Amino acid sequence: MKRTAFFISDGTGITAEALGQSLLAQFEKIEFERITLPYTDSLEKARSVVERINRAAEVDGCKPIIFDTIVNSEIRVEIRKSTGYMIDIFGTFLEPLEQELGSKSTYTVGKSHSIASKASYDRRIEAINFALDNDDGARTRHYSDAEIILVGVSRSGKTPTCIYLALQYGIKAANFPITEDEILDQRLPEALRTHREKLFGLTIDPERLAVIRNERKPNSRYCSIQQCNYEVEEVQLMYKRERIPFLNSTDYSVEEISTRILMMTGIERKVR
Repeated sequence: MKRTAFFISDGTGITAEALGQSLLAQFEKIEFERITLPYTDSLEKARSVVERINRAAEVDGCKPIIFDTIVNSEIRVEIRKSTGYMIDIFGTFLEPLEQELGSKSTYTVGKSHSIASKASYDRRIEAINFALDNDDGARTRHYSDAEIILVGVSRSGKTPTCIYLALQYGIKAANFPITEDEILDQRLPEALRTHREKLFGLTIDPERLAVIRNERKPNSRYCSIQQCNYEVEEVQLMYKRERIPFLNSTDYSVEEISTRILMMTGIERKVR
């Protein structure tokens, strides 16, 4: 079964997409074609969107699902003329909240993703730059400035997690690859020993690791299941021996990995 889902906003569409995706994920038996339409900020654009929604309805033979965070009431009314099933996110949540708080919302376009605080924005940028500069063990001399150092075998998810921690939470995260040399040595790399309290390990199922590595270096020893099994088994032994907390990233998205790391380490979010 296939349905089309539209995420429509007169801003970036991030809020509509995030909430809509979360809701659609609960319907595993339905295949959704997801379409995000940001900056629908004029009646002309709204009419064009309505035409697109109606075409999708004809092709699918059923109503498209619409998640919107449109502030402008005239544009919202125009979108309602489509044949889609419309879920007005702001209307659903803001109106009851206005009643409870006894105050009217400002209904400002892009408010949820605007730069509310220059200090918060600068913190994110600084953290992102730190993550990029300290990726893959590039500058271990800066580890004293890190709030967390992710370790793990190659392609276990260290880099995307560091970048997400920086972008979403303003956390300075570095990462260091545990190579075969370190595994053979059976000791924590010298560069990490003085920062033991900042270390957090990532591991991954060998079968999944082999698939990921094969995309990078097909038919190599690097991606063989034997090599992946060996590295994963040995690095987990290292985590246990060195008492490094760790997480298996196989079944988690980068968002889930990051959230679980914060829960397990107690590191506080620097921006919200």
